Amino acid sequence: MIEELRIRDLGVIADTTLPLGPGFTAITGETGAGKTMVVSALGLLMGERSDAGAVRSGAAQARVNGIIRTVDPEVAELVEEIGGDVEEGELVLSRTVSAEGRSRASVGGASAPVGSLGRLADHLFAVHGQSEQLRLRSQSAQRDTLDRFGGDELAGVLAEYRAAHRGRAELEATVVELTAARDERAAEAERLRAELEEISGVDPVPGEEAELTRRIEVLSNVEALRAATSTAHEALASESDDPLVRDATSLVDEAAKEVERVADHDERLGEVLETLRAASLQLSEAARELASYATDLDEEGPGELARANDRLADLTALFRRYGEDSAAVVEYSRVGAGRLAELDGDDERIDELAARLEAERERERALAERLSALRSEAAGRLSGLVTAELRQLALPDADFIVSVSPLETLGGSGADEVQLLLAPHPGAQPRPIAKSASGGELSRVMLALEVVVAGVDPVPTFVFDEVDAGVGGAAAIEIGRRLARLARSSQVIVVTHLAQVAAFANNHLQVVKDSAGGFTESSCTRLDGEARLAEMARLLSGLSDSGSALEHAAELLALREAD
Repeated sequence: MIEELRIRDLGVIADTTLPLGPGFTAITGETGAGKTMVVSALGLLMGERSDAGAVRSGAAQARVNGIIRTVDPEVAELVEEIGGDVEEGELVLSRTVSAEGRSRASVGGASAPVGSLGRLADHLFAVHGQSEQLRLRSQSAQRDTLDRFGGDELAGVLAEYRAAHRGRAELEATVVELTAARDERAAEAERLRAELEEISGVDPVPGEEAELTRRIEVLSNVEALRAATSTAHEALASESDDPLVRDATSLVDEAAKEVERVADHDERLGEVLETLRAASLQLSEAARELASYATDLDEEGPGELARANDRLADLTALFRRYGEDSAAVVEYSRVGAGRLAELDGDDERIDELAARLEAERERERALAERLSALRSEAAGRLSGLVTAELRQLALPDADFIVSVSPLETLGGSGADEVQLLLAPHPGAQPRPIAKSASGGELSRVMLALEVVVAGVDPVPTFVFDEVDAGVGGAAAIEIGRRLARLARSSQVIVVTHLAQVAAFANNHLQVVKDSAGGFTESSCTRLDGEARLAEMARLLSGLSDSGSALEHAAELLALREAD
């Protein structure tokens, strides 16, 4: 429910606040006073397209603020998702439109995309005007109206059907894609099989190319390595029988013996002795390692270098095709094996999916049939209730018929074509409301529909822009009554030019035009007592002080009290 609406610099309205609140609010005013701007302001709060031309002349921007009272958990969840807050059931919406055409929105105190207002509007408002009458002429809108009336059971089956329809369509697309690409997948599988066979023949091990490179370097220089290590070993630990040959180990050992012989005379030589002994051990260890290294070189076969080069060449060939190193080639092989298994299983998968698809088609058809049955049952009830409403809206001989007929194919909302038909008088052939109803009749059909549907699927706020167009007299009185009835369960805001309709409002607002000072400026005033009688008289006769009109206005207000 909209508690308050503030409009600044929109059209002829400079700055005004509309106290709305619960029940039925009627908005009246002279032609050109700016009543339409009230509907435009509500439209901006609902996320409708902005128009820079609607910004008041000389103003930098137009601004609309609305205070909404709501306890709907879905609305609170949407607001929280947007980043705003609903504080103690109160939601503040705002929209600004600059003279250059830029538009901004705020939801619950947080800046938000304008589109978020539209998402919220689906839960908060229903606007009816000439554009909505045109929309109702579309078959999808007519089907949606019937579905709203169908209640929770129909809504649940419809949601289940739509999920099944989407699932079946996606599964069908997968089967078509797999079947159409069978030859391509077979060629891909053959290529992968050959590649994996080639990689398996070499059987690379991650990191082995680095070890191969090192081994090749050693094997390519084995003679030089053998000579160098032999000479080094001889220098450290000579095996010569020549008494004149002195190696490093024996020289260090001899030095250690000499220092040990005199170390007792000076304690400083103890550290030197330890160093010499450590050096002797290190030289002996180095000599052993050189001997072992030389033995390993002697054991290398003459074909080892050739084998290492061949292995590296095989790996390099794989690197050129499948990855920068052996680890990458192994990963390529792993991924390829998984893909090959998937491709090899395609035929089985197609058969399995085809069986699932047939089951999904059966489920979709069964849900469509159930949906059609629920719609047909709801159509009969809706037809009778709306016809009864039309009897009270000065269409005593009209018959409203909701037709549900089968479509040849299943669509996103089932297999039904829904048409709203009207037979304006006995014996007339029922025809689509777009062709059989005049503007005034269409307004009354829409009102009757909303009164009936609201009993099943109420909307928090209804906004009607001249729903009484083309009617008058008794029909207008009944429209007022029906709007008042609708206001028992929802907030109803009506822009009207008929006193017969305004009389049934519990809240009457007048948009007043002031042309003083050479420019037009409008504001909004709540009417009570004599002021309301005067406005009602003006609506009836064009004169606010006409005695007969004032009497008639009082009679109309008494009708509301009697109801």
